[in-house]
Amino acid sequence: MSLGTSITGFFSLTLGPFVSWNPAFSLLILAFAMTLISTLIYKYTTDQASMKIFKEQSKQLQQEMRLLKDNPGKMMEKNKELMEMNMKVMKQSFKPLIYTFIPFGIIFIGLRNLYEPLEKILFGLSWLWIYIIASIIFSIVLRKLLKVY
Repeated sequence: MSLGTSITGFFSLTLGPFVSWNPAFSLLILAFAMTLISTLIYKYTTDQASMKIFKEQSKQLQQEMRLLKDNPGKMMEKNKELMEMNMKVMKQSFKPLIYTFIPFGIIFIGLRNLYEPLEKILFGLSWLWIYIIASIIFSIVLRKLLKVY
């Protein structure tokens, strides 16, 4: 028995009735739950105080760069500062990726096997597009509510 078959069997048993009852609603609930989990992991595995400072400094540098568009030399200096700051933010962002990559990968295998036979679920979109759109919307809302930077 392969890993893919085991994952599919598990998801069919646990989520199968929910998916067959209402595929669109179940997919939205799953997208919300997975987005909430990843947002919470992001919040508690990154240094939120530093992330807030980086975000504020980044906005300030971008505004300064707009004012310096006529002075390429100064603009390059500001661009270099912005790039260095973005590297620090990217280093922080790798921590949550480490915690979510494998579990979410396994979940996506199960979801694909569960939803792919249904083809078009909502508005003529496949399960993956619905998941992506819903998770982007949920992420924006959850990050504002939970004050995640």
